[in-house]
Amino acid sequence: MRQHYRLEGLSCANCAAKFEKNIRELPSVQDVQLNFGASKLMVEGEASVMELEQAGAFDGIKVRHEHEKAAPPAPFWKNKEVQSMVFSLPFLLSGWFVLFLSGEESIGAVLLFALSIAIGGWRLLLTGLTNLFKFEFDMKTLMTIAIIGAAIIGEWGEGAVVVFLFAVSEVLERFSMDKARNSIRSLMDIAPQQAAVLRDGEERLVPVEEAKIGELIMIRPGQKIPLDGVVDNGSSYVNQSAITGESVAVKKEAGDEVFAGTLNEEGALRVRITKWAEDTTLAKIIHLVEEAQAEKAPSQAFVDRFAKYYTPAIMMIALLVAIVPPLAAGGLWEEWIYRGLAVLVVGCPCALVISTPVAIVTAIGHAAKRGVLIKGGVHLETAGKITAVAFDKTGTLTKGTPEVRDVRSFSSMDSNELLSYAGAIERYSQHPLGRAIVQAAKDLPLAEADQFESITGKGVQGVIDGKVYWISRADDKVRLTREMKETVDEFRKNGSTVMLMGQGEQVLGIIAASDTIREESRSIVQKLYQAGIKKTVMLTGDHALSASSIGKEIGIQQIEAELMPQQKLEIIKRIQQNDGKVAMVGDGINDAPALAMADVGIAMGGAGTDAALETADIALMADDLHQLPETISLSRKTLKIIKQNIAFALGLKVLALLLIIPGWLTLWMAIFADMGATLIVVLNSLRLMRVK
Repeated sequence: MRQHYRLEGLSCANCAAKFEKNIRELPSVQDVQLNFGASKLMVEGEASVMELEQAGAFDGIKVRHEHEKAAPPAPFWKNKEVQSMVFSLPFLLSGWFVLFLSGEESIGAVLLFALSIAIGGWRLLLTGLTNLFKFEFDMKTLMTIAIIGAAIIGEWGEGAVVVFLFAVSEVLERFSMDKARNSIRSLMDIAPQQAAVLRDGEERLVPVEEAKIGELIMIRPGQKIPLDGVVDNGSSYVNQSAITGESVAVKKEAGDEVFAGTLNEEGALRVRITKWAEDTTLAKIIHLVEEAQAEKAPSQAFVDRFAKYYTPAIMMIALLVAIVPPLAAGGLWEEWIYRGLAVLVVGCPCALVISTPVAIVTAIGHAAKRGVLIKGGVHLETAGKITAVAFDKTGTLTKGTPEVRDVRSFSSMDSNELLSYAGAIERYSQHPLGRAIVQAAKDLPLAEADQFESITGKGVQGVIDGKVYWISRADDKVRLTREMKETVDEFRKNGSTVMLMGQGEQVLGIIAASDTIREESRSIVQKLYQAGIKKTVMLTGDHALSASSIGKEIGIQQIEAELMPQQKLEIIKRIQQNDGKVAMVGDGINDAPALAMADVGIAMGGAGTDAALETADIALMADDLHQLPETISLSRKTLKIIKQNIAFALGLKVLALLLIIPGWLTLWMAIFADMGATLIVVLNSLRLMRVK
């Protein structure tokens, strides 16, 4: 049996690894996966919540079922770690005051320092000693050795300061990690827990889990929509910023789709439920973002490998510092043991281990709140390294809703009759050009067509009155008269896509349809160049003339036209070989092979589109190209911050270690350096929440 849980109090990456190891050792557990970024746990087996909490008792980790409502957070001052830290402070200050008056560590000062250590660090010492007996050397083990060592050589005051500063570091780290996770927690809280369902002519308030697909729910002005559905009756403006990041409310009428967690601003709406509570777009976004936060980025994998060897190396260096000088050069044992303990304290890998995940968690959560779904740290990092962007044309650079602009007949059929036949054939087509023809023919009497057949990349055909009629894009394989060729070229130069309709070998007429370029397309391409993108490419199945007309208007550098899906794939490979990492921007369905081949696949319009959410590495939920340069900028900023974090974490420790040579590094300076590195790393990562 597979169970999912939420965790409270999980702030340390090392503690998370130990917690997972403890659960894995439970006899009733077959498998376990712990998501540190999302503070989430998956357990396969029969373990109870009590057993799981016992496995995390060393760090006070609390466990609750995934759908169980979280208790309101306790006030800051009620936190046990905070209370221990605060109650230990008076004894620490009193000890230093007595030491100042007496000039040396008297019995009174030692007792006060010992009480400060006991009150503020008993959890730390208990965990550290347990780890020591099990030969598990993590951060708390190193701290315990340092504190006990300080007491043995008579440095009670410094031991007490180490305990206090470590407690401060733990509290601040927990607070900072909670802050980083808040972006996803706020998403979880935006959807109402109850829905006003119409049953037997009455309005009943029921939990969203009990509402059924097909039932009607009422949403009044100012209320949030509890479940995904389609408007059955009513009209209103709905604020969809929670899902798509759009700042402007969207008008919704009968037949329009609405999403859980969005806000109904004006009119009353009656909505027919289309998805269960666990399948809503919001629920999928939350799930995918949490999975993304669990996925390790390349830099994090490197740091994890580095930390695996780093901790034993620090312990070995500390041991050598403590014993080599007294044995080899006759140094004072007390002095060099003290320096060895300082090495242990300053060498704690906490800041290094947390340097990457806290940046990844913050960036992915921040992007999700603004309507950009990034499905993993690896994609976030890769997006920051791309040098080329390839665009699908239809629905990406253009609005994706072409309109028929002109119809020319080259047979005995007039243009209306030609359009009527074309509309009858295209009635069953899902292609945007086919829908444009049906829309243009909606006021005409349509003939009856059957035996509809679609040939990918070629066109469609159908049978009307026993004759096979076909519609395809104009190409060299179809023989055209000079007049037809001139008409085709005329339409293409105006940026239109040209379709031929014929019967047998005869071309009966020409239909020209054109798509409207998105207003923002040109400015977005310019912003991409400003963001550091060196090359832009447009991939389309359209004819070269019409593609060139649109591409030049937008400012695209390279235009590849008349492409089949396989050819798009080959061009992506060629760009990767010649220009480095490439992102492909498409609709998530038609361009699936190219999206998969690109280093980063970016889908337009993820809201409500399952295929886009599933196939792309990044989904722009609002179908808004403005989010593209912003996402690349966020990715590059994240890469920069990760590098800064690693530099801070290692640089500060190297600097502190250098102070050992002249003997200037004290225990309290060592813990201050470790705490400082951790706080710098976390606060630096939280700057990502301010990226516009």
